[in-house]
Amino acid sequence: MLTYPHIDPVALQIGPLAVHWYGLTYLAAFGLFMLLGIRRLRHPPFASITGPGAWTRKDVEDILFLGVAGVVIGGRLGYCLFYKPGYYLSHPLEIFAVWQGGMAFHGGLLGVVVAMLWFAHSRKRPWLQVADFVAPCVPTGLAAGRVGNFINGELWGRFASPDLPWGMVFAHSGSMQPRHPSQVYQFLMEGLLLFVLLWLYARKERRPGQVAAAFLLGYGVFRFIAEYFREPDAFLGILSLGMSMGQWLCVPMILGGAAMWLWAQRQPVGALVSR
Repeated sequence: MLTYPHIDPVALQIGPLAVHWYGLTYLAAFGLFMLLGIRRLRHPPFASITGPGAWTRKDVEDILFLGVAGVVIGGRLGYCLFYKPGYYLSHPLEIFAVWQGGMAFHGGLLGVVVAMLWFAHSRKRPWLQVADFVAPCVPTGLAAGRVGNFINGELWGRFASPDLPWGMVFAHSGSMQPRHPSQVYQFLMEGLLLFVLLWLYARKERRPGQVAAAFLLGYGVFRFIAEYFREPDAFLGILSLGMSMGQWLCVPMILGGAAMWLWAQRQPVGALVSR
């Protein structure tokens, strides 16, 4: 049985300026996206696209900029709408109080989808081509975010058996019983494992939408599993059918990803490539 090592959330203090570990994990996520996006330019079919529709490093930079805005705005609005709609309906100005915490992955995902739609429209590119480009570059950012969750000692897991070798006591949770370090589980599943599987899958040319569909399906399944070990939000608890809010939000991801992949399976390879 392990004890959570309290980690100072401030990584660096320079006078009144405090640099938080969580902010650094966000920077790491954006940096990894940029690095992988540049590598993605070499993958088929993007490397073979020429003319006005050719993909360049500038496209990666623009997608990153729009994606950051989508993550922040969508993540915040998603948290307010999915988790505490009544509270924020009564306190609308607190929606903007992002420094108080409160971000939701599923809201951030919707924000990124809107950002990709805007990018595809402005560049006159097929949206599925943009989604397929972006999808394999996302899981490492999710992994970085889970590292931030662990450093902050937040989103801990449910109670675990005292015999579990890696069971961890989070004293600030209000209990001295061991818990599952669910942040680590999510780091490994939704981050590293999903990245490896998706990156290998995307290295070969696939039918339009299949890579994006694989991300939706893969993340939805891994997050659904991880939720069985993660402590549900105290103000929500377990919902109908014994599932958490996170699991309910994953259901449309899994169904939508599976339906999208089956639809894409009927499309010819390279159907959306302009040369």
